[in-house]
Order: sequence, then C-alpha cells, then structure tokens
Amino acid sequence: MTGALDGFRIIDFSQVIAGPLSARILADQGADVIKVEPPTGDILRHMGGIAGLSPTFATTNRSKRSLVLDIKKPGGLAALKKLVAGADVFIQNARPGAADRMGVGEKTLREINPRLIYVSVSGFGESGPYAGKRVYDPIIQGMSGMCEVQGGPAGPPGLVRVIVPDKVTALTAAQNITAALLARERTGKGQHLKLAMLDAVIAFIWPEAMAYHTYIADGLPKPKPVARRDLVFETADGYMIASTVALREFQGFARAANKPEWLEDERFQDAAGLVANAKERLEMMAEVLTTRTTADWLAALDAEDVPCGPVLSRDVLHEHPQVRENAILVEDEHPVVGRMRQPRPAERFDDTPSMISRPAPTLSQHADEVLGELGLSADEIAALREEGATK
Repeated sequence: MTGALDGFRIIDFSQVIAGPLSARILADQGADVIKVEPPTGDILRHMGGIAGLSPTFATTNRSKRSLVLDIKKPGGLAALKKLVAGADVFIQNARPGAADRMGVGEKTLREINPRLIYVSVSGFGESGPYAGKRVYDPIIQGMSGMCEVQGGPAGPPGLVRVIVPDKVTALTAAQNITAALLARERTGKGQHLKLAMLDAVIAFIWPEAMAYHTYIADGLPKPKPVARRDLVFETADGYMIASTVALREFQGFARAANKPEWLEDERFQDAAGLVANAKERLEMMAEVLTTRTTADWLAALDAEDVPCGPVLSRDVLHEHPQVRENAILVEDEHPVVGRMRQPRPAERFDDTPSMISRPAPTLSQHADEVLGELGLSADEIAALREEGATK
C-alpha cells in the first residue's frame, strides 16, 4: 500500500526544524521529498552525532532524499529550477526577501511552475518591525506569551524546555500544505502559503491561555487568569499528574483520598467553584498525594475514573506498557549510525498508511539518482560536480 501523499513531490529547501519537520511529515505520508541542501549541509546535521547525522537531524529528515545544490553557481540554480518544474510544493524558511535575492523567490518559481504551492516559513512574517530579525524558538516563546504562562502567577517567566514553537509551526505548515494541495485539485491553481512562527504559536496558546483577553466588549464577563500551582504532584515515591477539572472528577478524587468532608465543602459544589477555588483545591490535592505511592494512587484514582498518569523519565519512557502496546517507538538499523530508536508516524491511516520509508540521508546521498531523474547524463552530472554546483 502507498501513503496518502504518494505521487506528490516536495522540494524541501528549508533548514533546522520548522520547515524540515513539516516536510518530513509529508514524506512519512508518502510524498517524494527531496531535501536540497547547500554544500555545507543543513546546520542541524552538525549538532552532534557522526557523519553529518545528528540524532535530531536523523529524526527530522527521515523518509527524504538529499541533494546538494549550490545555487550561487549557474549550474546549481539551473538544476533547482528544473526540479521545481516537476514539483508540487517548494518549502523555504529564509528571512523575508532572502529567497528573492537568491533567485528562488515565489514569483520566479511561479513562472516556471504555475501550479506550484510555494511555502514561506518565517519567524515574524513579511512585514512589521521584527520582519528581518533572526529568530529561534525561545524568542517566539518569549514574545507569544508562552514564557509568562510557563512561569506561573508567582514566578518569573520560564521557557518550555522543548522547542514547541518550531514544532507547532511545522504541524501547522504540514496541514496548510495539504489544504493547499486539496484546493489546487479543485481549482487547478497553485498559491503562495505564508506562515510565521509567532502567528502559529499565538493561535496555538490562545484558547485557554488568553481566555481573559478574548471577550473585550463592555459588560461581558471575563474569566480571570487562574493563579494555581503546577499539576505535577509529588507522591511518597515519585511524581504523578492528576486532573480534577470536572465536578465528578473532584468528587472521585475525594473518595479515593478518603476525604468525605471535601464532598460537602461549599467551595467545590459545581464547576464554577472548582475554577474559582483552583488554588485551594490543588493545594489540598498536593498535600494528600504525598501520603501514598504513585502506584497506589494510580490504582485508586483509576477506580474512580479520575484522569491521572505517572510522570515518566526519558530513560524509561520506551518501557512503559502503553508505549510498547501501541508500538509508538520503533527500532531499526541505520546504514551509517547503526541501531536507532524513534517514534513512528503518529497518525494511522487504514488504507494509505504513513511509514518511515527510508533513513535520514547523508549529505547529497541521492545526487546521481535525483539529477538522473531530471534527465541529466552522467557527463552533465560530472560537470556540475566540477563546477562545485553539487557533490
């Protein structure tokens, strides 16, 4: 069986995470993704690991083919344009204006391929005082409100210690690309898709993090930002998560904790009370949870249908029965780095399955293959190498 995007060709001209991860999602779903890299390769290649295959690069760029093209050389730029002529999507994440200066801007490539979906991923968009700034994930966390949320009501702002903005942007881009391809199937027209990390992350955190700032008309109620402790609770032998958002969940927790007086507490008689008194409710939970082990609490809370789970360390995550039963992580042999573990595609199609179709490529591993598919002879490919346009 083939993947849902079998037959579509994606040119991944982006680097690091947001653009490449969006392309990898499409590759796992069956698209032919050709990663076009400069002679030095994607900078992510060189952040640890061996042979230009850092672990993060390997999982972000699996299922793709790699081709080096130095577009500063006439032969390299000509080869890229030939690739674009037969492509469906072109993804780049250079700062606004840079692609035009390199000769691969949207208008230039549109003349070659009017049906092209041209994707521009940026930090701040194409206008405004920050449009030309260099940007990385932590800067977007700070400017989107994420750091303030993470710091909580009493502490200083804090970073989420995984690159959420990059990944949120990648997921948004992948969905946007498939939507654009669907629209093209209906209209026959390509289009320019522009996506900024700041835009994607503000939209991502808004529903609950910015509830207080959503209704701005006079006279409408505004839910106050909840001043509450973290939802990671200490137990007698470790840590766990427990959530009592709904009234029946809090009542179940009270029964599991053998605290019948909580059921009569006038502060906790409806959902509004649970929200208004969240700080007190969570402090009460935190105090009682320290009295028993994580396993004891999980059994007791599961019996009352209270949402809960253990806090797993990264060292044991792959051993948890839920992870193992669903085969979330897979192991295979990479021809360069050897045995490796990584997550399978999260989605499961019953007719067009997503899959890891090939390991992450070494730099320009597929140059002869891809250039040959463009109709270049062995002598022409050799001439490109002689020019320094490819490797």
